[in-house]
Amino acid sequence: MNLTTIAAQLVLWLWFFGCVVTYRFGRLYLVGGVGLKSAEFVMLCLYSVGIVSFHLWHGVGKWVLLFVLTAWFVVQFLCHWRYTIFGASEKKLRGYNECFRGTVRLIPESDTRLIPDLYHIVLHILILLNWILALQQ
Repeated sequence: MNLTTIAAQLVLWLWFFGCVVTYRFGRLYLVGGVGLKSAEFVMLCLYSVGIVSFHLWHGVGKWVLLFVLTAWFVVQFLCHWRYTIFGASEKKLRGYNECFRGTVRLIPESDTRLIPDLYHIVLHILILLNWILALQQ
C-alpha cells in the first residue's frame, strides 16, 4: 500500500469532516458543518466504508472506493461546477451565495456566475486525487 494514497485518504476524510462539524479558525470561516443528520454525514460514512474496504479487501475494496469517489464527484459536479460552467438561475445563485456567505474564497462571489469557495475547490481536487491514486493501486 502506498503511503501517498493513505495520506491522501486521511486528508480528504479530515477535510470533508468539516461539512459535519464547522471549521472556523478565529475570524477565518472555512466551512459550516451541518451535523450528523445530513447527507454530508452519510457521504462521509460511505467514504469511510470505501476506505476500510480498500485496505481490508483490496481486490474488491478498490472498486468499492472507486464507486464511492465517482458517485461523490458526480454529485459535487451537479451541485457546484455544473452551475459554474453552464450558469445558474437567479434563485440558485442567490441561495448558493447565501449558504456559503462568509467562507474563504479565492475568487469573490459573483452576481452572475456560481463561484465555489476555497473549501469546495480543495474538496473537489482531493476527491479527484484520491480517485486517481485508488485507480493506480
